[in-house]
Amino acid sequence: MSQRFGFPALDRSLTVPFVLFGVLLVAAALLSPRLFTATGIGGAIIVAAPLILTTLALTPIVMAGRGSVDLSVGPLMGFVNVTLIGWLSASGYTSPLAVVCWVVAVGALYQLLQALIIIYVRVAPIIVTLSSFLVLSGVNLMVMSRPGGVAPDWMMTWGAGTTILSPVLIIVLAAFALWAVMRRTTFYSHLRMTGADERMAYTSGVKVDTVRICAHLLGGVFVGLAALSYTALISSGDPTQGSSYTLQAVTALVLGGANLAGGRGGALGSTLGALNMFLISYLLSAFSFGSVTGFVTQMAFGLILVASLLVNVFMTARRPAF
Repeated sequence: MSQRFGFPALDRSLTVPFVLFGVLLVAAALLSPRLFTATGIGGAIIVAAPLILTTLALTPIVMAGRGSVDLSVGPLMGFVNVTLIGWLSASGYTSPLAVVCWVVAVGALYQLLQALIIIYVRVAPIIVTLSSFLVLSGVNLMVMSRPGGVAPDWMMTWGAGTTILSPVLIIVLAAFALWAVMRRTTFYSHLRMTGADERMAYTSGVKVDTVRICAHLLGGVFVGLAALSYTALISSGDPTQGSSYTLQAVTALVLGGANLAGGRGGALGSTLGALNMFLISYLLSAFSFGSVTGFVTQMAFGLILVASLLVNVFMTARRPAF
């Protein structure tokens, strides 16, 4: 069934995410059963959607190989958010079509720029994306010095989270549908081949540079959708909070079983990783850590990232060679 809906067939890399998801659901049911009400699920969708989509944005880029972990994905989401509120909406361009075209175009064009620098200028991905992280973090504050502005009127009710079926859920489902369509194309097999063994893919006739550019463009589309859901969540612009999604998205990606070296990953694993991150944050909020709550959450994310990397390395080492 997973193949039918565009998700990867269940494999060993998804065992840990599924088990952890079950454990966290049981813990959430015991500690805070309100999560499983219609309002609780609706609110969870609104809060988790930006992380799910940001993690999904990282997935094709990482699958393309060369250790291309896009560290700029969080600030880029923030950039799309603040330009949407500070430039587009403030100038009166608030129609749904204009907003959707803006967020998708800005995300895709910026990722295209990064891809061209990485591929043709031959700068290491980690250097390009780290530079982008720092540049965009500063640019966001130049566009909007502090949180403010107002989302378009038609978006104001999106973040209420009072019902399960919401526009934000439709955005997430649309992203899954896009991934499902992509998996049925030749590009997907070429993406996996390029990430698993670039030389083998090249000798097989795969245009590896084109594959990497398309992976970045696809990631940019998902970043745009993430920014749209994030704007719906806060109903305004925020130049700083987007940066915090980078660590969470990378952790969720690894937690979902993706291989940071490339060649392995998918929408199902990324979604499970993001949902697990949301549930961990949700459960931590049930405990009182006083003024250090934020530091405890960041420490938990860091420990989870290290543990996930170790588990992935162990499971990759045990995977039989074919």
